[in-house]
Amino acid sequence: MNQLERNAIKTLNIKSYELIHRAGQACYELARVKWIQAQYWVILCGYGNNGGKGYVIAKLAQAAGIKVTVIACLDKNEILTKENQEARNAWLLSGGIIYNTDISWPKKVDLIVDALFGTDLNSAPVVPYNQLIEKINYHIAPVLAVDMPSGLMAINGTVPGVAVSAQCTLSIIGLKIGQLIGRARDYVGHLYCHNLGLNSFFSDIKTPIIRYDANNLKYWLKTPKSTQYKGDNGRLLVIGGDIGMGGAIRITAEAALRSGVGIVQVLTHKNNVGAIVAARPELMVNALNKEVLQKALEWADVIAIGPGLGKRNWGKDALNIVQSIKKPMVWDADALNLLAINQNYNINRIITPHLGEASRLLGIKIIEIEHDPLSALQSLLKQYGGIVVLKGAGTLIGSITGEIAVADVGNEGMASAGMGDALTGIIASLVAQHFTLLESAYAGCIIHGAAADEVACLRGKRGMLATDIIKLIWKVINPEVFKY
Repeated sequence: MNQLERNAIKTLNIKSYELIHRAGQACYELARVKWIQAQYWVILCGYGNNGGKGYVIAKLAQAAGIKVTVIACLDKNEILTKENQEARNAWLLSGGIIYNTDISWPKKVDLIVDALFGTDLNSAPVVPYNQLIEKINYHIAPVLAVDMPSGLMAINGTVPGVAVSAQCTLSIIGLKIGQLIGRARDYVGHLYCHNLGLNSFFSDIKTPIIRYDANNLKYWLKTPKSTQYKGDNGRLLVIGGDIGMGGAIRITAEAALRSGVGIVQVLTHKNNVGAIVAARPELMVNALNKEVLQKALEWADVIAIGPGLGKRNWGKDALNIVQSIKKPMVWDADALNLLAINQNYNINRIITPHLGEASRLLGIKIIEIEHDPLSALQSLLKQYGGIVVLKGAGTLIGSITGEIAVADVGNEGMASAGMGDALTGIIASLVAQHFTLLESAYAGCIIHGAAADEVACLRGKRGMLATDIIKLIWKVINPEVFKY
């Protein structure tokens, strides 16, 4: 983003300080709207341009009659940027005071503005920054983070030390990937973005990562034709559910049905057949064996395999047969664990690993993926082909043709068993309905997360089940009757 700012300054002939002032103005205006009654502000300023924005906010607030306490955090080895110095001088000339970090805070504080680091952080905060961050988090006053909550890494959403837990964050010019993935949701709060009036410059720039949310569903999900029949909506084969894991494959199959596929056939362990048919009679269910599998593969338009598949020969044999088929498919769960052992490349496949499965597929530690999820995504694509859905808080979707997107939906209630099985069914259902593999991955992730957000609105996040999400899929896949 810093390079884009420099390009905009050069192209539009804008002074850098003008952008600092616009950003400070935007933050001030947001604070006044969000906390209209707040009259006692503490503003913490660092040495970079983000600190300069803090001084601008302070000057505007003081002019409006707000009692402002500005605390400057500056290590003796740190040098103020030119823009920071200019904003700092303007604050002092207006009669403002700058306090050291060791002062006692005012007894009355009803808003804290974090303007310490922004996007400049590249390591864990050290003294006195870490102490200030801890003090911010301990205080009961709400926090507005300028650009990034201090301590949260803009490049990957990790927190190498401590980080500010903000009630809201105003991202300057554009969103940063670190605001959407990793641990970002624990710190960002409500995320806003302000382009500082640079629409004309950024409108023609293609972003390397696309952000999708529930508002995008209307562009993918068109109203069905009145003359459609079930064959038009595709035939999906789902394979899995070894002994004791029949619930996984039932979740996958039912999620697929609820997402609009025409027909779903389930091949599972013979012990599961009766229970699945009784629970969901719309499903075709058979015991998995080699003969039945061969016929089903000929019948199917799309294959989903992995949920509850297990690692016994029963599942391995099925996967060995499936991997030779040229039809589009979705692999998840134990299919990915087996793929990590017997690796192969397939451009006609979607894989949907969570961090643990991705670590096994790549042979690296989970923490390495957390520190550089984009590189992990690229490595998975290079090694396995097709489409990769790297699941997490801010799921990443990528293709071998270079597209990358983040699904900005979902919530912490989804951290429960069966959620990945439901996602597999949703994505496979869309593939069967003639969406491209990439469209299916995009829309499937958004449907999955948006349905979970609907559950959270109705019943809260704690205790959310995968089957709760399935019951509300209808609400998000019919944009003609349900609008965001």
